[in-house]
Amino acid sequence: MNPALPSTLLSIANEIRSAGGESYLVGGWVRDYLMELPCGDFDVEVYGLEMERLLDLLKRFGKPNLVGKSFGVVTMNLDGHIYDFAFPRQEQKTSVGHRGFSVNTDPHLDFATASSRRDFTVNAMGLRLPDLELLDCHGGRDDLKRKILRHISPAFSEDPLRALRAVQFAARFGFDIHPGTQKLCAAQSLEELPPERIFGEFKKLLLQSAQPSIGFEWMRRMDMLRYFPELETLIGVAQEPDWHPEGDVWTHTMMVLDQAARLRSEIEGETEKLALMLGALCHDFGKPTTTVYADGRWRSPAHDTRGEGPTRSFLARMTRETDLVQTVVTYVREHLKPALLHKAKHEIKPGAIRRLALRVNIGDLVRVAKADHLGRTTEESLDGLFPAGDWLLEQSQQLNVLEQRPKPFLTGQYLLSLGAQPGPGMGELIRESFELQLEGEIADVAAAEAWARKKLASIRPPVVERSRNTGGHSASDTPL
Repeated sequence: MNPALPSTLLSIANEIRSAGGESYLVGGWVRDYLMELPCGDFDVEVYGLEMERLLDLLKRFGKPNLVGKSFGVVTMNLDGHIYDFAFPRQEQKTSVGHRGFSVNTDPHLDFATASSRRDFTVNAMGLRLPDLELLDCHGGRDDLKRKILRHISPAFSEDPLRALRAVQFAARFGFDIHPGTQKLCAAQSLEELPPERIFGEFKKLLLQSAQPSIGFEWMRRMDMLRYFPELETLIGVAQEPDWHPEGDVWTHTMMVLDQAARLRSEIEGETEKLALMLGALCHDFGKPTTTVYADGRWRSPAHDTRGEGPTRSFLARMTRETDLVQTVVTYVREHLKPALLHKAKHEIKPGAIRRLALRVNIGDLVRVAKADHLGRTTEESLDGLFPAGDWLLEQSQQLNVLEQRPKPFLTGQYLLSLGAQPGPGMGELIRESFELQLEGEIADVAAAEAWARKKLASIRPPVVERSRNTGGHSASDTPL
């Protein structure tokens, strides 16, 4: 099978060859192509030409952008495609830390030597352009057929991030990890990695895997959870068999994570998808500190609210995205609400649902709760049913709060039009009106404005009397 490559890329490759060089598609593009998966941007490695010669050649096709001078990387956006042209390079570990590398580009390296710096054999293949001859110096194609992730050399250990890359690749592609590679991953220290690099691999694992649990199970097997104690402490925490016949909290969380992955397609934004997945991962972080055996049953009272602290500490070590963190924390705190509201549906008032909508997007919360409900092996869950979620979605739709927060009918602008003056009292009036609105006692804008007129009329006479006695302000100037 020959890939349908852009004609511009083939033209560039022909020009490179005419100038005495060679070019190869490399890395993930080749891997994905051989797996018959959608291929992303084009990574091209150029041999036999100096930088200035390559830049002159590329200028015939567009504007080259030298983005990594020390690494010799040129980026171009041509005909809707992103191309990265790079020179072969060698890396040498010079000191501890993720920046402790000496990088030397050398356009005269051979492909076998240059590809040996890569992490896994499946990522070290190349397709020569323009004739598409496969170069595989490390057995990558055989490993691809056997679905095995195998490191190329002991230099694998020089970048601890590769252990996390192994985990997310295993989950995304359903690979096994070679025993020797497992040992290297287990020996890695993730402490020297900056948070953003760790979070980047977590995002790929959570957003690009059909079964993210595969990656987390590999982390458990390779003793990598020691760097994520909030996850490690889930292992072995008992649950009531009637509610969780699947086993401990770790087992349940992994099932919830995979259920959440099935719901990702219902959401458009990447941040929103990530919040769903992190909410599923963190939803029971409160159970290790709350689970007790009492009255013949395992219980985890208040684990929803007690989960906030460990969720914040877990995410704080990876990201400073405060809005994302707050959304995930809210999911954790509220993940039981759909079931609790449904259980009390004959007693609760619409105000309870409206108030919930003030705190969280109900549609998104129901997805987290649905993943939680289906991530177990009860008969109802195995049937794929979540009556509580269906009920809450229907009620929220009827109350017009499914995808939006309730907004006060009464506004400060209207109160000003009645002659009220700005002040704390105005805010109190709006809040009082909003409380009545949430409870359903004020149904629309007209009712809110009528309430405000009556309220103002009821509080003005004493003020008028006082102003007559003191020569003060008139009633129309009453500060609220």
